[in-house]
Amino acid sequence: MASYDYKCSKCGKKFTVVMTISQHGTRKVHCPKCNSVKVSRQITGFFCQTSKKS
Repeated sequence: MASYDYKCSKCGKKFTVVMTISQHGTRKVHCPKCNSVKVSRQITGFFCQTSKKS
């Protein structure tokens, strides 16, 4: 699962949604504050951890 950061264009709330990569292409994202679908994805850094030692 991956987390995606969004910002609502209507109310300005920033929020994070956790979903699979396949859901990301098909799922409609709604703002948790005002329920608007006018949201834009924000570019953020990410963290990756593996079980193998380097």
